[in-house]
This record gives sequence, structure tokens and C-alpha cells, in this order.
Amino acid sequence: MSANTSRQPTGDSGLPSEPGQAAPSTDGAPGAGEAATNTKVVDGSGRSAHRFWSSRRIPAAVVALLSAAAIGLLLYDVVSVRAGRNAMRWRRRLAEELATRPLDDVWVIVGAAVAMALGLWLFLLAVTPGLRRLLPMRQPTGIPGTEDVRAGLDRRAAALVLRDRAMQVPGVQSAQVDVGRRKVKARARAHFRDLEEVRADLDTELGEAVTSLGLARQPTLTVRVRRPKKG
Repeated sequence: MSANTSRQPTGDSGLPSEPGQAAPSTDGAPGAGEAATNTKVVDGSGRSAHRFWSSRRIPAAVVALLSAAAIGLLLYDVVSVRAGRNAMRWRRRLAEELATRPLDDVWVIVGAAVAMALGLWLFLLAVTPGLRRLLPMRQPTGIPGTEDVRAGLDRRAAALVLRDRAMQVPGVQSAQVDVGRRKVKARARAHFRDLEEVRADLDTELGEAVTSLGLARQPTLTVRVRRPKKG
């Protein structure tokens, strides 16, 4: 997720008063407080929070419906055969094709590849957490009744907070921040001051801002500063 803005003559946006909450950004986007669970993040070595798991409702519903339809149709045909009727044409054709087609046939290979791809996709959905847009936050310590509290910060909201902090560095004309699960990349344009001084101030300001987010895994910060294009 990324966020970018340019400095406007109306002034800078306000600083977030608490970790996980942000004032409205310069472009009117919502702050981080709307996307994160309100919880107090204690400085220090809190328990590391794991990633949030997606419920996978849509894939589970699709697989359940298709499986129920296929099994129901097969059971209906089996019951019809037991009742003295002929088997459906599709089942006789399928049995004949499976019995006569060689294993190196093109359609057999294609069908096996499709079945393997679907199985691999379902396996990956089952063993991966999903919800990549949510960054887990540190669990609070020393507060009674919060042992089971879990909080997550949306990556876009985190990018908005870091972008607003970058815009407060003197000399920064515009800034763009990309927030990943392991890395934070900040790109800024400086229209005055030395580039090395602006980069050093951005490193300090954004480093403190990333720490104040209270994330369970501290991402690495990369800052790039350049002059705006002329003309």
C-alpha cells in the first residue's frame, strides 16, 4: 500500500496524538485510527502477535456448492440405476473414456494438470494466513484483561501516517510512502536544503514514526530524496 502527497500552502497536517491514531491527512484521507483496533501499545518487549487469518468464505462456499452438486448428481444416478433405470449418458461416457483413453492422451494430461492446479490453490489457501493488508501490532503487556487482545493496522493507514510525518520535514515538497509487511519505502522531493540533510531528517522522523506505530515486526526503512524535475 502506498500514499503520496504534495505540500500545500495551507500548512501541514497535525501529528497523531497516540500510536495507532492519526489526524486527517492533507488530501482528506482517513487516519489510521479508523483501520486499527484501539489498544494501548506498551514500549518494550511485548509478546509478538501473529498474522491475521482470513476466513476464506468465498472459496469455501464455491468448493462446498460444487462438491454438493457433483455428489448429489452422482448419488441420484446411482439410486436410479439401483431402481432399474439406465445410467445417465454422461456417466457411461465418462466410464468409457477413462477405460479406453491412454495415460499419455492430451485431454488426460490437461485434466490432470487442471485438477492438480486447483488442488494446489486450495492447499495454499488452507495453509496461508491471507489478509496481507493488515499488519499485526504488538500485544499490550502489564494491563489486566488484555491477554487476548489483538490489534491490526491497515497498511494504507500506516502509509498515510508516515507520509504526513515526512511532509513535516523542512524542505520536503512531496512525499510517497509504500508500506509492506517487512519494508517501508519512502520517496521524497526536496525543493530546498541540501539533499543529505533532508535525507537524514527523514530517516530520524520516519524511524520514530515507524516505531510509534507499535507493529509486532519492525519493518526496515528505506529513504530516497531527489530534486523535483524542472519545467
